[in-house]
Amino acid sequence: MAKKVKLYTLSDMKDEFVGKPGTPKRDKFEYELSMEVLGYMIRKVRQERKLTQEQLGELIGVQRAQISKLESSANSATIGTILKVFKALKAEIYFNVKMENKKLQLT
Repeated sequence: MAKKVKLYTLSDMKDEFVGKPGTPKRDKFEYELSMEVLGYMIRKVRQERKLTQEQLGELIGVQRAQISKLESSANSATIGTILKVFKALKAEIYFNVKMENKKLQLT
């Protein structure tokens, strides 16, 4: 008789190994993951536009090192900086805010 393998969803795994939603550890994990994804997207769009980090930095008035830092993790970026980056890349960015039973979308 074959042994059944139990399958887990990503949410189940995060709940078990990181913590339930709303706990400080889970909130920190979700925030850091979002910042990593944002940095990755900045890098991919920059590369798609065939710009170097230095060229993108010149477009928005910052040093190449700050673009590098943004791409590796956008943790320290302000919303204003992120908006400038995507504007310079001629790319749209959307922010979604989810409140209890309501979803707001800012463009």
